[in-house]
Amino acid sequence: MNPHAKSVISFTPIGIIHSPFTEPAGMPIQPAGAAGVRGTIVLDEKFREGLRDLCGFSRIILIYHLHRSQGYALDVIPFLDTVPHGIFATRAPRRPNAIGLSVVKLLAVNGCELVIEGIDVVDGTPLLDIKPYVPEFDCFPDEKSGWFAGCRDAVTRMRADERFCGKGE
Repeated sequence: MNPHAKSVISFTPIGIIHSPFTEPAGMPIQPAGAAGVRGTIVLDEKFREGLRDLCGFSRIILIYHLHRSQGYALDVIPFLDTVPHGIFATRAPRRPNAIGLSVVKLLAVNGCELVIEGIDVVDGTPLLDIKPYVPEFDCFPDEKSGWFAGCRDAVTRMRADERFCGKGE
């Protein structure tokens, strides 16, 4: 038995992500499909000091709770394909731990508000963490991308539908 199976892990959001998307259906499925889409992050005041020096980065990584996702499926048909794949080989939202991540442009830091661009999440999404995007750490363009390699051109056009909005298994 997994010794961690009975562990309870809890996170407290550090802020809220605001975007123009009120529903998952119809929104971009990745930041690459959200070019020019602006949003904001309102960080809890007690975390303000943690934003020091963040304005020196052009991109940031957002880690957030997929709060509208219910349940999970281990086999899913992702937005960019027509055949099932294991959940861990996709970016589909119905995951055992509903955690999402997006790499977005950081346009401004105004006190506890961050202005961002390229946002692909539902308005009101709880933000768990922010990390700076560092190309030397985070960019590996020559790596294999599995089944996704055959459909990478569609990511900028694809929009979410309602396939992951229902209750899971």
